[in-house]
Amino acid sequence: MSVPARPATPRVIVIGSGIGGLTAAVALHQSGWHTTVLERADSLEPVGAGISLAPNGQRALDVIGLGDEIRELAAWQGGGGLRNPTGRWLNRVDSTAFAERFGGPLVVLHRATLVDLIAARLPADTVRTASPGELIDPGVPGGRPAVVRVGDDQLEADLVVASDGIHSAARRTLFPTHPGPTYSGFTTWRMLVPPLERPQEPHETWGPGMLWGTQPLRNGSLYAYAAALAPRGERADDERAELLRRFGSWHEPVPQIIDAAAPDGVLRNDVHHLIDPLPTFHRGRTALLGDAAHAMTPMLGQGGNQAVEDAVVLAHHLTPGHDLGAGLAAYSADRQPRTHAVVRAAARVARWQSLSSAPAVALRETLLGLVARLGPRVALRAGDGIIDWRPPQRTYADRASHG
Repeated sequence: MSVPARPATPRVIVIGSGIGGLTAAVALHQSGWHTTVLERADSLEPVGAGISLAPNGQRALDVIGLGDEIRELAAWQGGGGLRNPTGRWLNRVDSTAFAERFGGPLVVLHRATLVDLIAARLPADTVRTASPGELIDPGVPGGRPAVVRVGDDQLEADLVVASDGIHSAARRTLFPTHPGPTYSGFTTWRMLVPPLERPQEPHETWGPGMLWGTQPLRNGSLYAYAAALAPRGERADDERAELLRRFGSWHEPVPQIIDAAAPDGVLRNDVHHLIDPLPTFHRGRTALLGDAAHAMTPMLGQGGNQAVEDAVVLAHHLTPGHDLGAGLAAYSADRQPRTHAVVRAAARVARWQSLSSAPAVALRETLLGLVARLGPRVALRAGDGIIDWRPPQRTYADRASHG
């Protein structure tokens, strides 16, 4: 077994190459860290379809110099709103009011595009695919390094960032008594389909214990997603046929989109969330990030946005040469309360969407209609404290120009 020597520049190992992990790798690299990303898969091709980036996520990506490029490539979500299964609009989105309130639009793009753009900002050979990393020792700030096993090698690091997903092995190592993620009651489907004959408005449709979402991408193709209450682990032999069974009677273009999906192009995943918060997001020299730290239901569309927030806040607090322990404590203090509040808010929306009895659904539609009549200022208030987030004042460009 070999133990490679650590470079003179402080070294960080990032476990997992999801959006949060890659953003952390870029932000830490820009801040002066020698960065290695370990990914168990054979390539960086992400599991998923599309992703929506709210203004808070875009501002996080601005910190690493990527926000404008994302806004240029992505589809800006204009108009749209919320419907019921017959197609009746329950409320409409005022995109101008949204942008004015939160400092920008909601944008949607292919998840693979976002991964490629972030990874392109890393030096060559930073990302090691087919390299599952296992946290062996979280290390001690000011003392022994952290240790990560990769095959027969053990790599030492001044810092480990564990962004290894909802079922994080690193989280179990750091917090072995924590109950971990719980099943939310929802299963989800995601797909990408070619452009339809007629352009589509972005929308979500809420039915009894079910929902459907359609989001156009910049090239005219569609990112579609669905969710339904279902027993954990339930699967169908043909998930496209399962979608038709559940959603085939809903308004157009829902059946049309399902018909246009490739038979093997429908992804299905059960939704788990960390409704029991972790006491902190770090131990020793190791920090948790993204779903590993605060998995949430997708009902607010904030999972990826919160992960990139984590990444830039972590790098902000961990300037090389400064007290690592104090920096990690500051990261946890910044992120744990905020992300748990978002986890709880997403869970509340999931409960709202899970209503399935006819009287409850009718009441929900009445209340949504009432909110719509009160105007966009009231309807958008739910995003306050989440979408209006801004990153720390000092950016990496500030550091470069001011030493």
